Amino acid sequence: MTLKYWLLLSRIPFLSVMILPYILGALLASRFTGRLNLSVFLFGLWGSMLVQLVSHYSGEIYDIEEDRLSITLEKNFFSGGSQVIVENRISQRNVKILIGAVVLLALAIGCMLQFYFKTGIWTLLLGVSGIVCGLFYSKPPLRWVSRGWGELFIAYAFGWLAVNVGFYLQASRFDILATLISLPISCAVVNIILINEYPDYPSDKLTAKENLLVRIGKEKGAFLYAGLVTFGAVTFFLGLNNGFPFISGIIYLPVLIISIILAGRMLKGVYNDRQKLEKMCMMTILVSLGTTLSYILGLLVK
Repeated sequence: MTLKYWLLLSRIPFLSVMILPYILGALLASRFTGRLNLSVFLFGLWGSMLVQLVSHYSGEIYDIEEDRLSITLEKNFFSGGSQVIVENRISQRNVKILIGAVVLLALAIGCMLQFYFKTGIWTLLLGVSGIVCGLFYSKPPLRWVSRGWGELFIAYAFGWLAVNVGFYLQASRFDILATLISLPISCAVVNIILINEYPDYPSDKLTAKENLLVRIGKEKGAFLYAGLVTFGAVTFFLGLNNGFPFISGIIYLPVLIISIILAGRMLKGVYNDRQKLEKMCMMTILVSLGTTLSYILGLLVK
């Protein structure tokens, strides 16, 4: 039973939000270099997942007050955390020990990649930046999420960083195309965070967790969601116009249609319906995954 709660705490399915962009970056690099270092790929993938787990564990500890309230207010499947710590299934002390161990292991992998595999001078710094974003998204004293900056750090860590780490570890350099294709992924990931803040809105306001939605309100949040859908679509096709396989755009069309439908529903205030909001949270995650998969499949088919 203990393993079950550790798995719930880790929220394994959500690791796909980091895994797929990392794979995309590595595949793009292999298209340029003509090779893929499997050992580097696997160690980098492991390190990337550890960075995301740091974010998960930190959020479970330092958002506990909001998560406890959320279950009594507007709780849905995608809000309020795993409830593992709230229900005292695992102690906060043990989770803090785990965070320390995961951070050390991630740093060890970064050192191995940079100094043994010689992946490039920016390797370790890229990893550290991810750890800082993930750990301090919820953890004081920085606690980005309560300063209205958390969504920007999420856009960086799970968009630009995830793609560019995958690329950099294979190519030992950066490329403008990797940055360009990371933009729609960043937009889609921010929309996941944004729409998941809706069911948490009452508890976040009561606990003074001043994330972006609390600061701008639900109506403006809906316009932001629609704006991110628009910007994401524009930058997706810009990537195709700058050297990425055009077939990705064809694969992306169903994802785009779903995105537009979701944006329309947000603008109509459908977020006020709890059941429909929960479904929209799920669809927003699928849009994020679908955006990245459209790029990946385009590379594989080409």
